[in-house]
Amino acid sequence: MKLIILKTNLKEGLSVVERIVSENNSLPILKNILLKTVNGKIKISSTNLEIGISKFIFGKIIEEGGITIPFIPLHNIISNINAERVSIETISGNLVVKTDNYQARIQGINEEEFPIIPKIEDTSRCLEISSAALKDALTSIMSAAQFSEIRPELSGILFDFQVTILKLVATDSFRLAEKTIFTNQFKTGFQNGFKVIVPLRTIQEVTRTFPKDQTMKLYFDQHQVLFAAEDEELISRLINGQYPDYEQIIPKAIETELSVPRETFINAVRLVSSFSGKVNDIKLKVRDDGKTMEVFSSNQYLGENNYLVPVKTKGGHVDNLSFNWRYLMDGLKILSGETIIFGVNGDSKPAVLKSQEDNSYFYILMPIKAA
Repeated sequence: MKLIILKTNLKEGLSVVERIVSENNSLPILKNILLKTVNGKIKISSTNLEIGISKFIFGKIIEEGGITIPFIPLHNIISNINAERVSIETISGNLVVKTDNYQARIQGINEEEFPIIPKIEDTSRCLEISSAALKDALTSIMSAAQFSEIRPELSGILFDFQVTILKLVATDSFRLAEKTIFTNQFKTGFQNGFKVIVPLRTIQEVTRTFPKDQTMKLYFDQHQVLFAAEDEELISRLINGQYPDYEQIIPKAIETELSVPRETFINAVRLVSSFSGKVNDIKLKVRDDGKTMEVFSSNQYLGENNYLVPVKTKGGHVDNLSFNWRYLMDGLKILSGETIIFGVNGDSKPAVLKSQEDNSYFYILMPIKAA
């Protein structure tokens, strides 16, 4: 293999695959990346055996070929050299990197030793969506998921494809977020619905690495999902298991509906939280006039504080409802619009946060029961 590459192109490619390079000491090859030529482009790949990611970059290909090399030395070299044009050549199993005033030789391994990155065999059907729409949808729900070895299904995002809509769901059993993507936002060749659980780590990489100005294609089989854009691909294993029957906890009715200015509510939670207790609790109380909500917290070692928020109330009385302020803030920050709807159902049933202007998203959280 013999290549001439612009430093900026190579650096961009390395930055995309960097997060998947593993520090697995029992399998040192996972500290390597695969560098090879494919269909007139230069492909850089890394894998941790759960996720595989590839970035295609342009460069002048003088001789075809491939090699696997340790990521760190190549990354350090490309990050620190001054020259813009970089020559790369494989010689006797090594990768030789040259500029006008610099040369390095990195010990390589035959590309066949690199772990096989799985492929989706049937690529005749896919779900096609703008990367901006998908990334925004995933970002809006992923904070509600958690990493769990005991319940691995909670370590992922549910993709519930219903042909005309796609529902994305995340929960950690204390809160839940659901985002609906409607049929006018995607194209698909799938004729039947399906449900798969995509690992949270995979979703994090998708939101970090794919640019927002491209079209993304999603391919699925029984065990894997492939996210493919113009010059990037990410393939991941799916999580086996049954996702919780979350629909049963979605409130069918709301006892009290509070219309609250979003920014004011966020400021109140942020300020009052500094006095929260061990369980990050803050309390909400609507005053008798139904026009003011008090957000307050107290701590026996610090003191107490409260913040008054204007509110419009429909329904019953709200008195000393406690919520984890971090969970509440996660929901508030995602919602759009000037006014949010906060539906509460006492201290033992789920509460619902949603935007007054957007019916595609809601966020559910459980109140903290009084001791």
